[in-house]
Amino acid sequence: MEKQYVYRVSAASTAVRGEVATADEIQPSIVFSAPAEFQGEAGRWTPEHLFLASVAGCFVSTFSGIAQFSKFEFLSLDLEVEGLLRKEEEGWRFTQVNLHPRLKIAQEKDRERANRLLEKAERTCLIIRSTNSKVILEPELIVEEEVLEREKMGNSIPIS
Repeated sequence: MEKQYVYRVSAASTAVRGEVATADEIQPSIVFSAPAEFQGEAGRWTPEHLFLASVAGCFVSTFSGIAQFSKFEFLSLDLEVEGLLRKEEEGWRFTQVNLHPRLKIAQEKDRERANRLLEKAERTCLIIRSTNSKVILEPELIVEEEVLEREKMGNSIPIS
């Protein structure tokens, strides 16, 4: 039997360049606008930001699920996503999405495995696989034991 799920979101225009998105049983609604550079209202979520938020949320939850399934412990994961919007012949589109995950792990011996799991999350993330933008993964791994060692060395410097 084929598995499938259906997700529904509704959007409505409440004023010129003022929109709201809703989904059943999800709160709060999202008030959004076109970007200010496209005559939208500054300071509001935009479809462009929501797209990048979808990429970020999917990547983080995919990595977390893979790590849990793989019994891989990590200390923290922070992610910055940057999208490059370009005007092409057919119109505007995101041509590139850069993922900058910052993963903190406890030990150096986990570095290679951490990189493999980050790459797997990028390959298997549903939202990333659903876009035709070029995606670039640029991870930064921070090893907690190295941070602690540097702090010890910094604290042991004699003061004259």
